[in-house]
Amino acid sequence: MTHQDPTIRLTVAQAIVKFISNQYSIMDGERRRFIPAAGGIFGHGNVSGFSQAFSQYSDSIPFIQGRNEQSLGHIGSGLAKATQRRQTLAVTASIGPGAMNLVTASALATVNRLPLLLLPGDTYATRRQGVVLQQLEDPSDPGLTVNDAFRPVSRFFDRITRPEQLITSLPQAFRVLANPVETGAVVLSVSQDLQSMAYDFPVELFRERDWPIRRTAPQPEEIHAIAEAIRGAEKPLIIAGGGVHYSLAQEKLQQLGEATGIPVAETFGGKGAIQHDADWFLGGLGLEGNPATNRLVAQADLILSIGTRLTDFSTGSQTMFKNPDVRFAAINIAEIDAIKQGGIAAVSDARRGIEDLLSDLEDYGVSQDWSSEIRSQKDEWRPQRAAALDPDTVFDKNAPEHADLNIPDTDAVLTQGQLIGLMQEHSQSGDVVIAAAGGPPGDLLKVWDATEGRHAHLEFGFSCMGYEIPAGIGVRLANPEEEKRVSVFIGDGTFLMNPTEILTAAQEGLKVTYVVSENHGFQVIRRLQMMKFGEQFGNDFRYRGHDEQGRLSGDYLQVGLENIGEGLGAKVIRATSAEEVRTALDETRSHEGPVMIVVPTVPLVDLPGSEVFWDVAPAEVSEQEWVSPLRTEYEEGLRDQRWHV
Repeated sequence: MTHQDPTIRLTVAQAIVKFISNQYSIMDGERRRFIPAAGGIFGHGNVSGFSQAFSQYSDSIPFIQGRNEQSLGHIGSGLAKATQRRQTLAVTASIGPGAMNLVTASALATVNRLPLLLLPGDTYATRRQGVVLQQLEDPSDPGLTVNDAFRPVSRFFDRITRPEQLITSLPQAFRVLANPVETGAVVLSVSQDLQSMAYDFPVELFRERDWPIRRTAPQPEEIHAIAEAIRGAEKPLIIAGGGVHYSLAQEKLQQLGEATGIPVAETFGGKGAIQHDADWFLGGLGLEGNPATNRLVAQADLILSIGTRLTDFSTGSQTMFKNPDVRFAAINIAEIDAIKQGGIAAVSDARRGIEDLLSDLEDYGVSQDWSSEIRSQKDEWRPQRAAALDPDTVFDKNAPEHADLNIPDTDAVLTQGQLIGLMQEHSQSGDVVIAAAGGPPGDLLKVWDATEGRHAHLEFGFSCMGYEIPAGIGVRLANPEEEKRVSVFIGDGTFLMNPTEILTAAQEGLKVTYVVSENHGFQVIRRLQMMKFGEQFGNDFRYRGHDEQGRLSGDYLQVGLENIGEGLGAKVIRATSAEEVRTALDETRSHEGPVMIVVPTVPLVDLPGSEVFWDVAPAEVSEQEWVSPLRTEYEEGLRDQRWHV
């Protein structure tokens, strides 16, 4: 900028809002507003700056009034995931607790590599006011504020203390948002007094700008090395992750499977990567995957991971790969993920990498023996899955096979698996089901059919309780076609943690369906607790008992979930039987606004196990005699744990 360049006088907050309203993402020639809307809650730390700016530019950026700052961040992440990282929200918050409410949302976005723009207010830059409301005082660092908590959970953090800093900081922020390797939460922490300060900004700063989401091409020799490794393997297997979705590589992956017969398993993020069922399609893998997939993974002598971080849920804490000759390869846009497991690494956009691999494997097909083994395992799993989901089978809690569960008396007649079966019956092409924490995402990974246009939006990178309800709003914003259903599948434990954005869905007139599995507690953690500790403690929703210990051991809490939903503006139905659930789903598909269907489900009844170990250690010493055998079992499981370097 020179002194002769035209300028425009704006406040810092106005400059930020005007800038973000003119930024666009470009992917495969498709241009979208990068920040199509904003959200926030105003307090003294942003009300005179950002509220005025968003009001002034409300024609360009619609403003969503949320109930909780964390939830607004989750709406942005839900939108980003549903648009393959091409759009997200800007979220503003006041200093202090408002800003801190965004820290969890920041971590979720960063862990999942989802773009999210956060604009928390910060304490005064001038400091002449003395200690201000909600300010943290650090005697060793006057410049430190609570907003420094964003640094480890964001991919770009800048504290704005001078207006001219925006000239370089804003482009850098959007560079990170658009970079598939670096993307995550971007935090511009703006001092409270600075937001209202005026400055002569260069007009050029506010021109429309396109940010390409680039497709990194692989090195030919890296792809050829992977192809040669596949040719040399007897039992190759592909693990598909979220990168397949973000790069829009689903069709190419389908072509690879059809051409070669290499079996494809899916992570949480990769669920739905294969859109048409085939003999070689395995479904979910890992701790919450189906046992047939996991048995095949254990046999594989070459694992090719595509677009996945390979967390411990996908690797069984590094115990799943049991073939002594197993080798690894990876196609990933991020080198940090491509080199995991010490295998052959191709740093590449997933679609570009699959395209080149498909060409290199033009005349390749897996052996008949491997194909036969795949079909055999799938054939064994198929009736187990069908039986677990069949909603018309009467569940007998007194059957001998359930004797050890001590299933309590409730009004539930359906299991959670049967509820999923009913949702599956109702699901149509274009519908999206969302889950993030507790039992629902694991159950959906194991049994949900996300083919033929049905989509599963599973956030399990951060496994964040409280993500689901606001994320449903983000997914609906990304999918405005009202004939397509956006459903949030959530347990009562997670529902009670963060239900309030149902009111936001009602306020915005958004069609989002919330299916609540009422099983009286944090049941998936109770299951883990029983496996690793051997006693239920603090997970059932029970009244305080009157025994000597005074534990939470009384009757189940009486929680009016329906009253909560009605109070927040949803159309609420309590459905107990299979027919009632069917009717509720059918009759509410076209309802304008949020719908909440509460379904009592039988506690303590799980889907078939995955047969996979997870490294969660029972106590090494304990006065409780039942803990010692669990520790022994755990140590036996560790024997399968291997380094892959």
